[in-house]
Amino acid sequence: MAEEAVLRRRNEELERELKRSLEREEKMKMELQRAWDAEERLCSQLGELEAEAVDQARAYRERLDTLMQQLSVAQKIIESASVQTPSMDL
Repeated sequence: MAEEAVLRRRNEELERELKRSLEREEKMKMELQRAWDAEERLCSQLGELEAEAVDQARAYRERLDTLMQQLSVAQKIIESASVQTPSMDL
């Protein structure tokens, strides 16, 4: 009878430990799911930021090209004006 009681108590302890283990496992699954969701959101945000950076780089390059063209035209006008204007040497 005493041996039976010991076995019963041991069985109850094992069942409690199993229950705690299953609860920890479920908690870890939920935390892992939250981490996956957060990772997906971050990847999505990163993709959006990369696309925005590419758009900004293209706009910057277009603006730079426009300014370089304007500078080239201005230089040609200045060169043309300096050739056409006679020197005022005395």
